[in-house]
Amino acid sequence: MGEAPSAAGGAGPAASTGLTALDPHGRPEAPVAGGEAATLLGFLDFQRATLAWKCAGLDESGLAATVGASSMTLGGILKHLAYVEDSWFSVSLHGADAAPAWAGVDWTEDPDWEWHSAAGDSPERLRALWQESVTRSRELVAGALAEGGGLERPARRAWPDGRTPSLRWIVVHMIEEYARHNGHADFLREAVDGETGE
Repeated sequence: MGEAPSAAGGAGPAASTGLTALDPHGRPEAPVAGGEAATLLGFLDFQRATLAWKCAGLDESGLAATVGASSMTLGGILKHLAYVEDSWFSVSLHGADAAPAWAGVDWTEDPDWEWHSAAGDSPERLRALWQESVTRSRELVAGALAEGGGLERPARRAWPDGRTPSLRWIVVHMIEEYARHNGHADFLREAVDGETGE
């Protein structure tokens, strides 16, 4: 089977994980007997592909739809996860400066800026921003693993309390982050057009 067609511009499996098996929704399945890095990165790619599926084919109104009293939108989730990808894999893991999309943001004035500002972005911009962040993250993780140290490799930026997360911690946290927001995405997508599925 080939790589998943991406609803968000190429969110199929990363070459570094060697994934080829796809589920009925085109999501890459993690290897059932792979090593730790391949397994964790496989589950992260599965979660990324789930978000791509939930946002597939939606226009501006679909990405801006809300449910109940919540202001959360699928567009906001895309932009938030684009920011989180860059924050962990670029800024924290590699010690890089914030990407241009985030560099000029006054986070003190609006700590949830990425959620709020998504309403002013086109669907194409939101998908591209997220996909660019995912692509960059995959390259940065591959680079970190190639440098040696495996998943034990510490991030270059410590937390304010002095602790330093490992690459393993960051990848597991990202799986958690995606899984949480994909649960939100399930409800939002069903509210838009009735499409359901885990």
